[in-house]
Amino acid sequence: MTGPAIVITIGILILLHQVVGGALYFGNTWPVILLMIGIFQLGATLASREGHIELAAVPPVATPPPAVPPGDPRQTPYGTQGQ
Repeated sequence: MTGPAIVITIGILILLHQVVGGALYFGNTWPVILLMIGIFQLGATLASREGHIELAAVPPVATPPPAVPPGDPRQTPYGTQGQ
């Protein structure tokens, strides 16, 4: 949520810069971006984790190779041709 909030904040600051006529430029408004980052980090820290499920890393299950019937030419690395 912090990333989208920063993009929205920058967009609002650019819009205000255009509407006000250049009085608000990035040199004066960059602390607002830092404040937004701090607010969202604080909110994420204080948010309740009740009902959230943290899944442990589950290793992927390997699928066995398909069974090849005996006597099948695909069983050897070489076919019947060229031997």
